[in-house]
Amino acid sequence: AIVIGMSLLNPVFFTANTAFAVLRSATVPMILALSVLLVIISGGIDVSFPVVAIASAYTTVTILLATGTDVPMVVVFAIAAAIGAILGLVNGFVIAKFRLPTLIVTLGTQGVFFGAMLTYVGAKYFPELPPTMAALSTVNILDFTTAHGRANLHVLVLLAIVATLLVWAVLKWTMFGRSLYAIGDDYEGAHRAGFRVVRTQILTYVLVGVIASMAGVAHITMSRAANPQDLVGGELDIIAAVVLGGASIFGGRGSVGGTVLGVLLIQVINNSLLLVGVPSAWLRAAVGILLIVGVGIQAVSARRKAQRVHSVEDVMDLTVAQRKEA
Repeated sequence: AIVIGMSLLNPVFFTANTAFAVLRSATVPMILALSVLLVIISGGIDVSFPVVAIASAYTTVTILLATGTDVPMVVVFAIAAAIGAILGLVNGFVIAKFRLPTLIVTLGTQGVFFGAMLTYVGAKYFPELPPTMAALSTVNILDFTTAHGRANLHVLVLLAIVATLLVWAVLKWTMFGRSLYAIGDDYEGAHRAGFRVVRTQILTYVLVGVIASMAGVAHITMSRAANPQDLVGGELDIIAAVVLGGASIFGGRGSVGGTVLGVLLIQVINNSLLLVGVPSAWLRAAVGILLIVGVGIQAVSARRKAQRVHSVEDVMDLTVAQRKEA
């Protein structure tokens, strides 16, 4: 509906230029949203993932520049993934071992990770990247000129597509994916059913760290500069996208397809508001409103479902009582 409406208001919107711009802007949020999806399905909330993403990538870039080392992009991603896995392990261990609220733990580790990065890694802005990353930053899989200007699609869009397919396969075809849904739906029930709850939770946050680190490297590469302040504070947009995509904030429900649509929805809305001249300050307000609406719909749906269950139980109790009297 938004695409059709914007196409009528502004013909430039329904062009390859706009489509590619939306896909480019959605690349990093899409990867981050996949990591958040895993946490929300398992019944938790993670707000530290932007810091994990930028800390992993920025630390990797700092090490490479400080040592004057130029390595293939696979190695760059591997180094960042190792750092992200360690940070995720810290989150997972504290949450799973001590049964602490995920929001409180990740809110605390967000500050710890960010402070540690600025203190021990540095706060310097790097306008130049290692040669391999700099070379990749200019690679497009599609690049052509239209009547409205140049249209190009960055190669790292493929990374988002691959990550999406992998997370979809994990959730749909593996026991780990089933464990996430079971834990999010009923923690104690999953434990009694034989699921290794603690191990699954720890592995979940390790995977979140790895996926977030991929997003961090992609962000720095596409922006062609390393800034330790980037991504921090953008967790609202990502969580909103996952919730709008149908993931239950209460856990136990969510899909990769819905998450993809949620991310694209927010990117299209942001692009649309900019095209019609709405000040950028209102973009966050629009996302906040969408988040409240999405969570509100879920809460109302859950309440109605609970009422239906209670009604059925009351009818069954009445039937049993009538039979006993007969």
